[in-house]
Amino acid sequence: MAGTLNKAMLIGHLGDEVKMHYFEGGNSIGRFPIATNESYTNRQTGEKVTTTEWHNIVVRNKLAEICEKYLSKGDKVFVEGRIKTRQWEGQDGTKRYSTEIHVNDMTFLTTKKELQSNQLASSPPKTEEKSTPKMGSESSKDDDDLPF
Repeated sequence: MAGTLNKAMLIGHLGDEVKMHYFEGGNSIGRFPIATNESYTNRQTGEKVTTTEWHNIVVRNKLAEICEKYLSKGDKVFVEGRIKTRQWEGQDGTKRYSTEIHVNDMTFLTTKKELQSNQLASSPPKTEEKSTPKMGSESSKDDDDLPF
């Protein structure tokens, strides 16, 4: 295979709100962490162990604005991008590093708002009874334009 490949694909939950930074010329950048979990059973103790890995996500321009508008802490997302490492000098003079996922494609899997509305919709109403029209009843005649 010719060339190289730098690709990251993650499914995880937002650990915080999207933090936006706007620049001159209309460009913007959004940053937020996502958590991925791995579960396994310890063979010696039989105990279920879950480990969490945190990833720093970076989105740019229009995608950043969409993320800011629709995503909030706890939402589940699928991100696809490339891994980048930044280096800078800390206030104490030591070299610091940060590894980030620079996203170029994202899919919103579940949002908190969506989950809350689904829970409300799935619970049957307690005060109202559902009435469904019966086939052939007067109320169902001529309600649609179907020829059959």
